[in-house]
Amino acid sequence: MIADNLQTIRTLITDTAHNCGRDPSTIKLVAVSKHHPAASIMEAMAAGQNIFGENYIQEAADKCHTIGKGAAFHFIGHLQSNKAKLAAELFTMIETIDRYKLAKALHSHLEKIDKTLDILIQVNIGRDQKKSGILPEEAKDLLKQIASLSRLRPKGLMTMPPFTADQTKTRSYFKALRLLALELGAENLFYNNESIELSMGMSDDFPMAIEEGATLIRIGTAIFGKRPLNSSQT
Repeated sequence: MIADNLQTIRTLITDTAHNCGRDPSTIKLVAVSKHHPAASIMEAMAAGQNIFGENYIQEAADKCHTIGKGAAFHFIGHLQSNKAKLAAELFTMIETIDRYKLAKALHSHLEKIDKTLDILIQVNIGRDQKKSGILPEEAKDLLKQIASLSRLRPKGLMTMPPFTADQTKTRSYFKALRLLALELGAENLFYNNESIELSMGMSDDFPMAIEEGATLIRIGTAIFGKRPLNSSQT
């Protein structure tokens, strides 16, 4: 089932990219594996998937120990500063940096293990009080602060827009994140200002996100099915 689901999504990614004049190879799929067992991740790996998204530190640590090498894990949940040490060790990218205190804590641990880490700035593009992330107008100052932290490589922006049945509004949020990224890139605030990552779009709206410039799409249910109950949320 997982292999078939992945093939269906890859085909849709390719078709959507071609239809809007984009190169499909510029779009990376993050398989959101939170609450799914390591066996499901390994099944996806056997089908060629190698980037996985996790929301909970201890759950991710357990999976990394079971799976070993071969998978790249992105952290896509709210990260507490006191979990920065383990996060620095486990992940290849943290997509949810929204404050300097967290960035500084990660940098401190990265120096100790001689590692450089890719990060994204999480932007609350819809100004939703239920969502994490900084406001769009705060992104510039945070990136300027992070510039002094040599172990962190700010690659772009990430967002989770407010849920709405109005696709026009959803598209406007994706477009707003892309325009913000271009504005910040024009001031050379990213690690590579010629190739800025945009993490946006999930199972229900990723084709629209691709049309608006997403380079990372986060899909869970459409790959792994409904999440089983799991109490490991630390």
